[in-house]
Amino acid sequence: MTDTSNSLTYRDAGVDIDAGNDLVQRIKPHVRSTRRRGADGEIGGFGGLFDLKAAGFDDPLLVAANDGVGTKLRIAIETGLHDTIGVDLVAMCVNDLVVQGAEPLFFLDYYATGRLDPSEGEAIVKGIASGCRQAGCALIGGETAEMPGLYAEKDYDLAGFAVGAVERDRLLPAGTIEAGDMILGLASSGAHSNGYSLIRRIVERSGARYGDPAPFDAERTLGEALIEPTRIYVKPLLSAFAETKGIKALAHITGGGFVENIPRVLPETLRADIDLFAVPVPPVFGWLAKEGGVAETEMLRTFNCGIGMIVVVSEADAATVGAILQTAGETVVPLGRILPRKDAAVTFNGALPLP
Repeated sequence: MTDTSNSLTYRDAGVDIDAGNDLVQRIKPHVRSTRRRGADGEIGGFGGLFDLKAAGFDDPLLVAANDGVGTKLRIAIETGLHDTIGVDLVAMCVNDLVVQGAEPLFFLDYYATGRLDPSEGEAIVKGIASGCRQAGCALIGGETAEMPGLYAEKDYDLAGFAVGAVERDRLLPAGTIEAGDMILGLASSGAHSNGYSLIRRIVERSGARYGDPAPFDAERTLGEALIEPTRIYVKPLLSAFAETKGIKALAHITGGGFVENIPRVLPETLRADIDLFAVPVPPVFGWLAKEGGVAETEMLRTFNCGIGMIVVVSEADAATVGAILQTAGETVVPLGRILPRKDAAVTFNGALPLP
């Protein structure tokens, strides 16, 4: 017979199965809130199901993307503001799908932590569900991993995985981009989820604390302002796809800013010529540039600087597409034109109007 007087349990090793079960029960209502055609919004099986036929597609291509939130998580952890970091996780994936013309269909998350706190986990998944509703996709599954010894007790990491579909003849970028096309910019909500290693370094250098009033926003603390979630552009862009075929290309402005992301959708013979004076720069970027002594070239290759999505349209379609997007709630600015390429794939006129 085995001597159990000094036996160990999984909980003794730092993994609480009961806490995991509690979390599953807590998040079920949030998961159900993401139901859509093709997915029933239930979890608990070994895999999530999605019915493309029920979703109404005829000849679809599947488009997949995965991403994380980067070191913005550090601010969520240090401030205890966990409610919207899940929105960021979804946004970084679904915005990458829609730039290819795809409608996001479903999402899965991976949440790993040193010690599972069911209430904290629920807040995170509640944010993920909110992001899924904003994007119109179903949260069909995920994984929660409690890994003591690999993560510090209060630390956690997130990864997201999204799949969308686009009818074969509506895939973007279209092969019709030409010199003279217009570039429209869709305003960002702030820093989104990029450049946070630099942001945190600037905060550290400034001596500010996350609980202090934000120097650029008197109504919020610095932590609250910096945790502002990434804007999800999916539904306005899907509306534009449904009402017009005028969009030729989209570029999600993430890490690498204008310089790295716009060339990904352009032919090698063309460049994007951007009017920096037209960029609606949020106050946070003025503070970061001043406090960190960050040069404009570095701002443009690190941050979105106020534009989270680039839209390429013909001059004839620009007004129609812009009006549809504005009606759907986007702030749309004429940002430049497509021109023949000389050397750089992105060129700039003027200077960022930093607040």
